[in-house]
Amino acid sequence: MKDVDIIISGGAVLTLDSGNGLIEKGFVAVKGDTIVGVGSGNGQDCCRAARLIDASRSIVMPGLINGHTHAAMTCFRGMADDLKLEDWLNNYIFPAEAKNVNPELVYWGSLLACAEMIRSGTTTFCDMYIFEEETARAARKAGMRCLIGEVLFDFPSPSCPTPEEGLSYTRRLLEQYDDDPLISVIVEPHALYTCSTELLKQARALADEFTAPLGIHLLETAWERKSLEEKLGIGAVGYLDNLGFLNERFIAFHCVALSDADIRLFAERGCSVIHNPESNMKLASGVAPVQEMIDQGVVVGLGTDGCASNNNLDMLQEMDIAAKLQKVHRLDPAVMKAERVVSMATSVGSRALGLNGFVGSLKEGMKADIIIIDCNQPHLTPLYNPHSHLVYAAKGADVKTVIINGRIVMDNRLILSFDEQEAMDRVRRIALGVQKSLERRAP
Repeated sequence: MKDVDIIISGGAVLTLDSGNGLIEKGFVAVKGDTIVGVGSGNGQDCCRAARLIDASRSIVMPGLINGHTHAAMTCFRGMADDLKLEDWLNNYIFPAEAKNVNPELVYWGSLLACAEMIRSGTTTFCDMYIFEEETARAARKAGMRCLIGEVLFDFPSPSCPTPEEGLSYTRRLLEQYDDDPLISVIVEPHALYTCSTELLKQARALADEFTAPLGIHLLETAWERKSLEEKLGIGAVGYLDNLGFLNERFIAFHCVALSDADIRLFAERGCSVIHNPESNMKLASGVAPVQEMIDQGVVVGLGTDGCASNNNLDMLQEMDIAAKLQKVHRLDPAVMKAERVVSMATSVGSRALGLNGFVGSLKEGMKADIIIIDCNQPHLTPLYNPHSHLVYAAKGADVKTVIINGRIVMDNRLILSFDEQEAMDRVRRIALGVQKSLERRAP
């Protein structure tokens, strides 16, 4: 009999440890920050727990992994909708950020994002934004696991007036969060159309020096593909390959306009892709060839993108859209099965971010990032197939309990790690300043 901190029992345990393992009535035991037992029954024949959590009529599963977002952009939610990507970005988002983004906005916007993500079952997120040290501070306050990256541009950002300062900021993050239990760092040039060849080379060298992930927005639209080919004289993926980007640490966000040859090269090099279907739909960017990528062996995770282009951070909703978009696009109801989509948001998502040795499944030795989804509700009754419910029926509000790194951060829908009302109040105040800055825009 071993002493543990928590036993969760009585529910359907979706392990995701090999394929889509399911234990009909099982338990998960946690000691410290680690899962120390998973199996059938209530676990009390092998473990003695300080805290017992009854998960009857619930799904117990790994926490969801949001593979791409801009957390602090909760402050710009609903600010500029129904626009083309290039218009939205260049004429609204970049100007609004230049006028308004500061450490206070990033901290409180990120903390609000953490509240939204925790409430909908996300335990890990990969972020790209400005003043990312503030996002790390917010994530630590919330108790969330994150992969942060200071966005790198050729032009000045609110935090870094020059590309060199952006690289120096990233280096400080890599050094500061080396071996941190919750916070990791990714090197993130924004995109090929906002970064020079020299900046891209330096970003790649920095990632190589620290053996860090390297991520970039890539081929989000057909327009981007065409304009880059004209500018570079070569396809975007071939250009990145020539720069030494394409390897198992490279993560590309969006990839709507990948060609068949691009997909094959990604598969050969071991690259990962984060699919953002809701953002791509809202901006009318197109439909990413996700099924083709999967068929070729590319690791494809799932993300929400930021609140200015989605406009929410609900990964359960993102799973639903990811499945249905591919089905209607290909006129094939058998593609993107529920089991596949659940893995994209958990075990496969962890592989995409280089975290598969730590999170994404429930098995002994993994970090205790666990969520409990309450199925004792009309829209989740009866329960024949947990994967089906998660993708086609469940909502963020169905998440009842969230454990991250062994710590209960939400219990019975109550966030315990910070005051979410304070975060909402602070962001409302920040939004008043954003609104005034928009009113001063030149016609």
